Amino acid sequence: MARGRLITIEGIDGAGKSTLAGALHDALLARGLDVLALREPGGVGVAERIRVLVKDPALEIAPRTEALLYAASRAQLVAEVVEPALAAGRFVLLDRYVDSSLAYQGAGRGLGVAAVAAVNAFGTGGLAADRTLLLAIDPAAGRARRGGRDHAPDRLEREADPFFVAIAEAYAELALSEPGRVRVIDASGAPERVLAEALEAIADLL
Repeated sequence: MARGRLITIEGIDGAGKSTLAGALHDALLARGLDVLALREPGGVGVAERIRVLVKDPALEIAPRTEALLYAASRAQLVAEVVEPALAAGRFVLLDRYVDSSLAYQGAGRGLGVAAVAAVNAFGTGGLAADRTLLLAIDPAAGRARRGGRDHAPDRLEREADPFFVAIAEAYAELALSEPGRVRVIDASGAPERVLAEALEAIADLL
């Protein structure tokens, strides 16, 4: 049996990751593919509990603690669900993965991309995405989209503009460093156009 493929979706808050993840999941199912869609942090019991911690605006969490919590959540998700699914030949669609930690904790929190990459390499056993779809959007536009949501901002969403500017810049640098894996998609377009570009970006994997 051929090994499955891991496709990840990245971008700053408000870029439309969840919208694309849902649309891409449906599009792949319609093509007859066995696809599993998951979000980070979360997806399994341990990771969902960690999600509650890292999202809680009432908690003060040190940057290194935050990075380790995300890595721990990811380690459990990979071990419990992602790796078995890939081994079984399934496509796995992840709303966020290691690149989120590299951008948010490595750059946004100033911990350093290399240090955060090392922690996550250990946590995931070195599992890398076959293709990463980076939804690029101006941080101000992302903030405007977040402002239109019907829920209170979580701990990370409450950060100031410079935090998200640093993250967007880190994502751009990651895309430049790994053009074979990371494909940049203009997230300012209509959802239908974003989906079309995403499908084109993964066509060689299908």
